[in-house]
Parts: sequence; structure tokens; C-alpha cells
Amino acid sequence: MTRRVMTALCVVCGAVLLVIAGLFGGVAWENQRAEARSHEPRPVDVGFAQDMSVHHDQAILMAQTLSRDVADDVRGLADRIVATQTAEAATMRGWLDWFGEPLTSDDPMSWMHPSTHADHGSSATVDDDTAPMPGYASTDDLAKLSDARGTAAEVWFLQLMIRHHQGGIEMATAAQNSDESSPATKRLALAMITEQGDEVGQMTLLLKARNAEPLPAS
Repeated sequence: MTRRVMTALCVVCGAVLLVIAGLFGGVAWENQRAEARSHEPRPVDVGFAQDMSVHHDQAILMAQTLSRDVADDVRGLADRIVATQTAEAATMRGWLDWFGEPLTSDDPMSWMHPSTHADHGSSATVDDDTAPMPGYASTDDLAKLSDARGTAAEVWFLQLMIRHHQGGIEMATAAQNSDESSPATKRLALAMITEQGDEVGQMTLLLKARNAEPLPAS
């Protein structure tokens, strides 16, 4: 057999192997996608993703509303919150979109307090008097933050965000501890508990440096 023929046979064999590998790879990928879709999300997974996304939206709004004339340490913290929570909200909404679930809930927090909501219907209404979820700031709180400048803005932002994070930690802890949460939800919730707990510690120190104290829990 000539060298040219052998070379041609090697090329043909190599091409066949690549086609076979591609076919098996495609089948494996399709099987993986089918398996992912077969694991339907549980009510806790859906409710947590819906409500925590909205909760993150407000944290992002507060950080972006903060006056630009604040100290670098507070501005740096606010920018980090925007980056982290934007990414997390996108992840949760990606899950919801993948499973064909609504991005928001008609009955906020029902996943966390199912018995209360079942007995009394939806009690979480978005208004200035009743927070729809733990740590949520009111319209008046946000208006005050928008008007504040300098040290007053720093203090009010830190106070609102500490309370907001504490509420977020409460929600994430409920999801992480729930027997009805999927492993993916538990992992994300635990990451939020760690991340927001660290930030609460930092913000508390920043408040003390400004002779101020955190707000009472909502």
C-alpha cells in the first residue's frame, strides 16, 4: 500500500471518528437538556426566584439612587451591591424563563409562609405602609434617599441597606433550610447569606464611623 493511499485512509478514518464523536456529543447534550427540563421546579424554587429578584431590584435601585457626592467607601460598597445583585437577579430570572414561569409573583412571599397565605389569601400588598417582603423600603424611604446629600445620604443609605440585607438574609435562610428547595436554590441562597452577611458587617462599621446606628428590623 502506497504512502499516499495510507494517508488518504487516515484522513477518511479521522473524519469518520469526528462525525461519530459529534453525533455522540450531540446526543449527550440533548439528553442533558432533556434531563434539566425533567426536573420541574418546586414552589419554593419559583417563589424564591421571583421574590428575591424583586428584592434585589430594590437594592440595585437604592444603590443607584445614592447621591454621587458620598465618600468613596460608601460609593464602592454601593457599586459592588449593584454588580453582585444584578448578576444574581439575572441568574434567577434565567431559571424562571427556562422553566416557563412568570418573572414575578401574584402572591409575594407565599412560598415562605404558605399556611398564612392559604388561610387568609394574599396579604402582601405593595404600598407605603405594608412591606411586601422583609426589609423592603417604602416609597417615602426612597424619596428621602433621593433628596439626601453628603453624610446624610451615606447614613440613610447604610441604614436602609442594612435593613434590606437583613430581610434578604431572612428570605435566603428560609429557602436554604427548606426541604422543598432544589440543590441549585440552596447553593444560591447560601451564597447570598454569606455575601450579604459580610456586607451588613461592613455597613455597620461604616455607620459607627458616622456616629449612627442601624434602623430597627422591619
